[in-house]
Amino acid sequence: MAKYTEAKCRMCRREGTKLFLKGDRCFTDKCAYDRRPYAPGQHGRARKKVSEYAVQLREKQKVRRVYGILERQFRGYFVKADMAKGVTGANLLSYLERRLDNVVYRLGFANSRNQARQLVRHGIFTLNGRKVTIPSLQVRVGDTVEIPEKSRKIPVLAEAQEVIARRGCPTWLEVDGAAFKGTVKALPQREDIQFPINEHMIVELYSK
Repeated sequence: MAKYTEAKCRMCRREGTKLFLKGDRCFTDKCAYDRRPYAPGQHGRARKKVSEYAVQLREKQKVRRVYGILERQFRGYFVKADMAKGVTGANLLSYLERRLDNVVYRLGFANSRNQARQLVRHGIFTLNGRKVTIPSLQVRVGDTVEIPEKSRKIPVLAEAQEVIARRGCPTWLEVDGAAFKGTVKALPQREDIQFPINEHMIVELYSK
């Protein structure tokens, strides 16, 4: 499987905004974007004329990098969103939010989506009582994500309650930190996604 192996902070600098790819580190003085808020490379500080296509492309790349998805899979989500009923952009974001690795991150069981993806692949979590190892699995209303008793002493997961208290939980999810369990109460709506995303530009890009 393809994997991005370069410095993750370069992606934040390239997109011109914090993508929170390193979890809590992004809130400290060590954040590379805070220290160098310009694009990487020797021409990073140069002023450039930006075309409409470039703006749309950067928006798509930003969302793709936030959720840690490669181009082929991201386009697949767009095709499904376009075929589904409702607004294509909102459907796309809903599919991305309902990924199991994103749900684990949103529940506070991981400091970043990348860490959540790794934990899911290692079989740390159960979905409705069954062990799962597929980060892209789509959750449904009523699904329960839980950490088994034997895995709760892992240092990263032992800090889950502190992360939950600090970060909070979206309204479409319900988390019980003491029981290391989270439940999907409803499907995510557009207003539940606070990260600045202009999904209309992504729709326009793929519709050309």
